[in-house]
Parts: sequence; structure tokens; C-alpha cells
Amino acid sequence: MTQPASIRTILCHPTDTVGIALADLSAGEVVVVGGVDCLLRNEIPRGHKFALRDHAAGTLVRRYGEAIGRATGAIASGEHVHTHNLATALSGERSYAGIAALESAFASVPLPSWRGYRRVDGRYATRNEVWLLPTVGCVAPLAEMSAREASARHAGSIDAIVGFGHPHGCSQLGDDLSSTRAALAGLCDNPNAGGVVLIGLGCESNQLDQLVASVPERSRSKLRVLRAQDARDEFAEVQALVDGLVDELAPVEREEVPASALAVGLKCGGSDAFSGLTANPLLGRFSERLAASDGRLILTEIPEVFGAEEALLARATTPHVFKAAGDLINRFKRHYLNHDLPVSENPSPGNIAGGITTLEEKSLGAVQKAGAAPLVDVIAYGQGVRQPGLTLLEAPGNDAVSSTALAAAGATMILFTTGRGTPLGFPVPTVKVASNTALASAKPSWIDFDAGVLLDQDAGVVLETFSNRLLAIASGEVTAAERSGQRVISLWKRGVTL
Repeated sequence: MTQPASIRTILCHPTDTVGIALADLSAGEVVVVGGVDCLLRNEIPRGHKFALRDHAAGTLVRRYGEAIGRATGAIASGEHVHTHNLATALSGERSYAGIAALESAFASVPLPSWRGYRRVDGRYATRNEVWLLPTVGCVAPLAEMSAREASARHAGSIDAIVGFGHPHGCSQLGDDLSSTRAALAGLCDNPNAGGVVLIGLGCESNQLDQLVASVPERSRSKLRVLRAQDARDEFAEVQALVDGLVDELAPVEREEVPASALAVGLKCGGSDAFSGLTANPLLGRFSERLAASDGRLILTEIPEVFGAEEALLARATTPHVFKAAGDLINRFKRHYLNHDLPVSENPSPGNIAGGITTLEEKSLGAVQKAGAAPLVDVIAYGQGVRQPGLTLLEAPGNDAVSSTALAAAGATMILFTTGRGTPLGFPVPTVKVASNTALASAKPSWIDFDAGVLLDQDAGVVLETFSNRLLAIASGEVTAAERSGQRVISLWKRGVTL
């Protein structure tokens, strides 16, 4: 990224045909971008793009050194570039066979140790908690009410007692039911859940015994189960199960552990044009450090890879991983097409207001969260992360669904970048990273780190500060979402409802 003397504009890549406004710019103003004067023909809102040269209709427009769409009409130098004159160039499925693999050449300093909880299976947790999970929505209020009551009684004994309600688990069939069961089993397997109370109703499709059998064997000993229809006083019996788990977990203490023991989910939501300039690249540099430390990284939101596939697939470590990733991306595209929907309809109203125009632009910013970490594996929804390095996880872009999927895959912390802001947290510590200082200042109760400082501070210093903050959170410092009690799950519903 090249930055002129004036902090009012920025050029992401030397081959770009658009500049980015770092502040509201006026029509008639002359700005310097990449050493070249540009006379602005329109007002350019903060975060939005303006043309650095004339574009004929149909010409590719470039940002991040890549095409982000085509001009829908003639665009003059200095003109505002957005939805009125730029459109996606994405279509449907494609072959990825021509993408050349890149040697993993990133050099990064490994991370220092942190303090975590060791589990009996050898994995490490960032939190020592009891989770209450319902098999079906009919007993979701019981799980949530029971968790609140137990939290009050056991305050300070362990990190938290949380009930995660959801509306699923019945009136489901086939792959849809299997998908719900796999996600819940994955949550049971997460190291942060030192103990799990599974609460069933009794007559639901998602039967307790089948769910328990789906939980990896290494985690079954921490499960306690209750079938509400068989209980005389289900609330009292749930409390007794929680009490027993708290007694087991309370003596467990943190110990110093290597960075390789971290499993981190990468997520963005409510993105703006600054996300690809500050917050996502900052996560990318941390991801490289974690990969260099043999830690685990999980990237998902597959629709937000559309248009940036080459940047990700080129880092696949084997032909098998390359093919699996390409097949996964095309399956998502086919799902859109089967429902007569264009694959490009992703940017939300908030994204667009923040300066993002096309899915290509959004995706090219989004994939930067993984930096240059090697892509080592591709896993299905509900499946657990299997090896160090970057894993691509099957899940959609929805914030709650994809974040829950990251936790079900074994992430013990989620790094969540945002330009527009969101208060929501998920089962594991969710670190909100603001792309701009205005958001961080306006919403301190939502935001954990201000990546907007990258625009005027040394990137190496910011990375070191960020890395230290993340290790502190992994070691027990609470996030904004934890302080506010905003923690939810959302499961991916993919089939009919009976």
C-alpha cells in the first residue's frame, strides 16, 4: 500500500485505477494519489472510490491490484466510482485449474506463549466454562434460564456458565438434521466448554443418544444429559448437573502454553471500505505470525471468497486441498444458481454505504484476514479443525451462523473485523476489531481494538500491540461482548421444515 503525504487519500496498489478517500472530499479539489494530481469532479464520501484515469464502458476497474468489476458507462478521471457506474463481473461456476500455486514464502516472527487451560485430551482452552445446549428449540428457554440461575450461584467459580438457545432440532430430515446435529456435536467438542449439559425434550428428531454418539469420543466424558419429559423437576435436575460440573472445573488453573495451542477463527461483519485497508490486513499479519507458530487458523464465509478465489487457492499446499477448496466454492455458487439468484448479490446496504461496491471488492478485502498463511485443509460444516495452518471451513457469510460454525470447528477465539459495528458475540471470545477510529471511539462497549490507527502509525508497532492484546484475551482478559453478556449461537438451516 502506498500512502501520499496527504492523509486524505490512499492508493491500495500501484496498478489500481481508483483511489480511496480517507476523509470527505469536495468537488473541484485536487488530491495527490500515488504521486499524481487528480482533480475531483464530484464530492467523494469518506471511504469511497474515485477514478484515477478515464474508463471506457466495459473497462475493468482495479483495486488491491485486482479487478473489482466493470464500468457500466464511461467514467472520467476524478469521478466518484460506485454502484451508479460500476458493476460486478462475476457470473457462475468456474474452473480453477489454471491458477498457479504459490510457494509459501511469508516470513513472520512466531508469537510468544499465553496462559490457557489444559484439557484431558491435550488441547488447550482460552476459557473454562460450562455450556448448556438444547437438542431442540422446545427446551431452549430451559437451558438459558438454568444458565442464568447457575451463573448467579457460582459467580467467580469458573469463567462462565452459558445457555445457548436455538430453534432447531425437530421437524428436520436427512442432511438438514445431520447438519444441526454435527454443529451441536462440534460445540460440545470445543475445548472452552470444560463441561456440557445437553438438554433434550424426548420426542424431538434430534434425539439425545444420537447427538451424544456424534460427539467425538475425546469429549464425551464431559457431557451430562437430561431428557425433560423424563424428569420430575427438570430445572432442579439441570441445576444439579451444572453444580457437579462446576465442582470439577473450579480447581483447574491456567498454565503457560505455546502459541501453537491457539485455534483462531477469522471473521468479518458490517465491513466498510476501510476493512480491506486496516483491520483485515492486520488480522492477516497476525495470522501469519500464528501460522509461523504452528497455530490453527480457520477461515469461512465462502460466498465472501467469490471474486478473490485466486488469492486463496494459490496458497493451497497440495493438489487435493486445491481441488477441495475450488469444489467447495463452486458448490456455494451452484446453490445460488439453483435458487435463481446471482452469485454476486452479497454486499449489504451497510457495506455499500461504507464504500464497498461489488462482491469482488468485498472479497478481496475479506481474504486478507488470512494473510499469506498456507491453506492446508478444507473441512465440512460441523467438522473439527485437524492440523496447524489455515483451514477453509464450509459455512455461509451470515455473522451468527459462520461464527457458530467457527466455534463448532474448534476455534477457541474469534477475531471479528467490522467497519460499521456490531455488538454480537458468540460461544468463544469474540474480539471486535474496528476498521476505523471513528467507530472505535463511538462504540467502546462494542470494540476491543482500533485498527484505524494503521493509517497514521507504524504497522509493526500496531501489530505488536495487537498481538499482545490478543494473547492477553486468550489468557483471560474479557472482550466487550463478554462484558455485555452478548453471546449466541445460530445454526445453518438447509432443508425443509415439516
